[in-house]
Amino acid sequence: MAVGSADPLPTPQNDLFYTPPAGWDSQAPGTILNSRPVEVASLTPQAQDADAWQLLYRTTDTDGRPMATVTTVLRPRNGEVKGLITYQAATDASAPQCAPSYVLRQGAPDKYDSSLDFIQIDQMLSSGHAISVPDWEGPKGTLFTPRQPGYAALDGVRAAQGFAPLGLSGTDTPVAAMGYSGGSIGTSWAAQMQPTYAPEIRLVGVAMGGWTAPIGSYLGTLDAGPFSGFLPSLLPGMIRADPRLAAAFDKYLTPAGQALMAAGDSKCVTSNVAQHAFLRMDDYLTIPFSQLLEQVQESLAELDFGPVAQTAPLFLYNAVHDEIVKIAGPDKAVAQWCASGARITYTRD
Repeated sequence: MAVGSADPLPTPQNDLFYTPPAGWDSQAPGTILNSRPVEVASLTPQAQDADAWQLLYRTTDTDGRPMATVTTVLRPRNGEVKGLITYQAATDASAPQCAPSYVLRQGAPDKYDSSLDFIQIDQMLSSGHAISVPDWEGPKGTLFTPRQPGYAALDGVRAAQGFAPLGLSGTDTPVAAMGYSGGSIGTSWAAQMQPTYAPEIRLVGVAMGGWTAPIGSYLGTLDAGPFSGFLPSLLPGMIRADPRLAAAFDKYLTPAGQALMAAGDSKCVTSNVAQHAFLRMDDYLTIPFSQLLEQVQESLAELDFGPVAQTAPLFLYNAVHDEIVKIAGPDKAVAQWCASGARITYTRD
């Protein structure tokens, strides 16, 4: 295995691999449009001790239109593959160069944003599972948008099941879904959409932690705090995804606010959080941020994960004293789900 790569990696917006071939939009969801072998980095100078590829595949956006995105798939080199885990990384940013397919590769410039992902991937490989790590935000970098994150994760599973080098058993493959923090959003939507969008997938379990919901309250708690830099990292993709949000922010952002969104849209989450601690959105709007969130409450409510016709049990875990995600949101949601008969194991750490 090569140690490090001297050649700079082109970012997704400058990499032709991300451009789907002619006629791609008429293909079925989950169809592989292109593939290539890659090396996935680790927290050491060496790449992961695994075979890895990237798959460009056809999926579906929030409005039901064809969309193409990429998943990074890995399999352990030794032993039989036990099953597949779709792992939704906590991207937490709107810029293309923050997508997992870029930042996980050997030779990508900064491993810090992906340090948790490397640990998780290593653990999953050591347990004998193949992994699909989709760019579940899609090409527009939309973290908080309904349905699309689930479609992207599920179609990444379909693509992985159809990719012969992984050695999976097609639709007989047992599949689990996992994601932490921002990755819990993609995972929750995969659980919610699977019964109707991809009922053939044999989903056996869902695990998610650090769950950022309800979304409106979460955005409000970030403002003016030590982690307020998440806002210029997350909001640009949300604005792109929803014309109602775009209209509201366009109306109330000051010129400095527009510049803040543009700058945040070009960076990954670590840079934004480091630069914008204790940022007050009120300083960049012509009305208080709380009022703007109230005006777009209907849009924000559509982003929240609700009770599902479950195929698989759900394991939800949250730190009671999490500095970024307040425990009140998961507490309330779990109580509502349990009252509706959902199968949930909830750990308050």
